[in-house]
Amino acid sequence: MAFVYSIKSVGFNSPRPHTLHSNEDISLFGLNCLGFRKSARYMKKRCSNVRAVVEKTEIDFQDPNWKKHFQEDFEDRFNLPHLRDIFDIKPTPTTFSLKKRGPQVVDGISDPEERPNGYVNDKDRALLKVIKFSSPNSAGAECIDPNCSWVEQWVHRAGPRKQIYFKPEEVKAGIVTCGGLCPGLNDVIRQIVFTLEIYGVKNIAGIPFGYRGFFDKGLHEIPLSRHMVQNINLAGGSLLGVSRGGASTSDIVDSIQVRGINMLFILGGNGTHAGADAIHNECRKRRMKVSVVCVPKTIDNDILLMDKTFGFDTAVEEAQRVINSAYIEARSAYHGIGLVKLMGRSSGFIAMHASLSSGQIDVCLIPEVPFSLEGPYGVLRHLEHLIRTKGSAVVCVAEGAGQDLLQKSNATDASGNVVFGDIGVHIQQQIKKHFKETGVPADVKYIDPTYMIRACRANASDAILCTVLGQNAVHGAFAGYSGITVGICNTHYVFLPIPEVIASPRFVNPNSRMWHRCLTSTGQPDFL
Repeated sequence: MAFVYSIKSVGFNSPRPHTLHSNEDISLFGLNCLGFRKSARYMKKRCSNVRAVVEKTEIDFQDPNWKKHFQEDFEDRFNLPHLRDIFDIKPTPTTFSLKKRGPQVVDGISDPEERPNGYVNDKDRALLKVIKFSSPNSAGAECIDPNCSWVEQWVHRAGPRKQIYFKPEEVKAGIVTCGGLCPGLNDVIRQIVFTLEIYGVKNIAGIPFGYRGFFDKGLHEIPLSRHMVQNINLAGGSLLGVSRGGASTSDIVDSIQVRGINMLFILGGNGTHAGADAIHNECRKRRMKVSVVCVPKTIDNDILLMDKTFGFDTAVEEAQRVINSAYIEARSAYHGIGLVKLMGRSSGFIAMHASLSSGQIDVCLIPEVPFSLEGPYGVLRHLEHLIRTKGSAVVCVAEGAGQDLLQKSNATDASGNVVFGDIGVHIQQQIKKHFKETGVPADVKYIDPTYMIRACRANASDAILCTVLGQNAVHGAFAGYSGITVGICNTHYVFLPIPEVIASPRFVNPNSRMWHRCLTSTGQPDFL
C-alpha cells in the first residue's frame, strides 16, 4: 500500500502525483527534486507551505487494476458538466459554418471520420499530463510500477461541435468582466460577440462593472453587436468595466433569471471562477437551462493547469520597458539603484520572466522564494557588493514578495483578498537607510508601473490567445457545457471543469529549470 499525493503549491502546471511516505519525503520532493540550491533554512520554511495543500488518495499498487481505477477517478473529476445531464435536450445540427478541410491527423493518428469538417468530437482529447510514479528519493528516476509504465491524463479538446444544444434564435447571451483590468479583455469580448453572431445569436448583453451589474439598479445592460465591438481591441481596459466582489449568488441568479440570460460568459481570475462555479451550481439547483462558461483572466498567470493566461505576455513586454528605464536611471546616477515593483500577489511569473527577458536585473525577488534584507547573506549586503563592483544595480520585486517582512494587516479588498503591504516602498526605504548607515552614498530610483501595464492594449501574442479563447468559450456553451473554463494546456485549447482550476493558485516552482535560469541570469545568491 502506498499513498499518492497531489502537490499543488510548488508550481507545476497541473497536479502531479508522486509516491511519498512522510512529511520529510514531501519536503524532499517539493524542494530538492532537482538537486539545486539546497538550504536547510529554505527547506524548513517552504516545507510547511507544501504540506498545507497536499491531497491524499489511497492506491493499492498490488491491485492489478490500480491504473484503471486511477484513470476512472481522474475521468470522474474531469468530467465536464453538461446540460443534457439534467434536461432532456435534443441536440440539433450546428449552424456554425466550417470550411471542409479533409481528413485530419489527431494526436498523431489519422482520423478521417472524427473531424472531417473541422468539428471536434466529444472523444477528441488533449494530453494534460503524463505521470510517472516514482519513489520519494529518486525524483522520478525509478518507477514503482514493475512494468515501468506511464499513466496518461486526457482532457476535452475545445472547439465547435457537430451538434448544438441551444437554438441560436432563442439565446440571450450575457458577458461580464470581473476583477482588475488586464490587457486583452476587449479582445475576448469582441471575439465572443463575433462568434455568437456567426452562430446566429442576435440578443447579446454586456453586464457593466462585474457582478455588480447584476444587482445595482443604477446599472443597465449594454446591447452588444459586431458593429459596436468592431474596434474595441484597439484600446486597453474593458468596454464593460470591472469591479471586485458582488451580491449573493442567489441574487445574481435571480437577476439572470429575470433577464432571460441562458448563456453567461464570465471573464476573471480565481475568485471570479469561484463565483462562476457557485452561479453554475445554483442554476443547476433551480434546474435553469443556463450555460456558464469562463475565460481565465489573470495578468499574474497563476491559474492551475493553464500554459498561459491572456495579458501575461503583454505584462512581461511592458515590464521589460520599465526595467530598461530603471537600468538607464541607475547606470546614469552615481551609485544608482533601480528598483521596479511588478504584479504578482502569490506567483512571481511576471517578475521572473521580465527579469529573464530584460537581462538587466541583478536581483529578482518573488513570493515563492523567501529572502532576508538584513544580515551577512541579505539583499542589502549583496547590493553593497554590486555597488562596489559594478557601480550600479537593478532590483525587480513582485508585489507579494517578502510580506513576512512587513507589518501584517487584517484589511481585505472587495474580493476578500488580504491587502498587502507595499514591499517596493519598504525595500526602497531600507536601501536608503542601510547605505546611509554604512556611509556609502546611494541614489535609489523606484518605479511602480502596475496601473500603466494593466491598462495596455494586448500585444500580438495575447491578441491571438484572446481571439481563440473567446471563440472556444462560445463553442463550449453551444455544445451544452456549463461550469467550465477554456484555456490552453500543453499547447492545445481545452475545456476544464471550474473546480479543477481553482483548487489553488499556480506558483513558480523554486526548483524549476526556469527559476534557475533566472538565477543564472541575475547571478544572485540565496538571500538567507
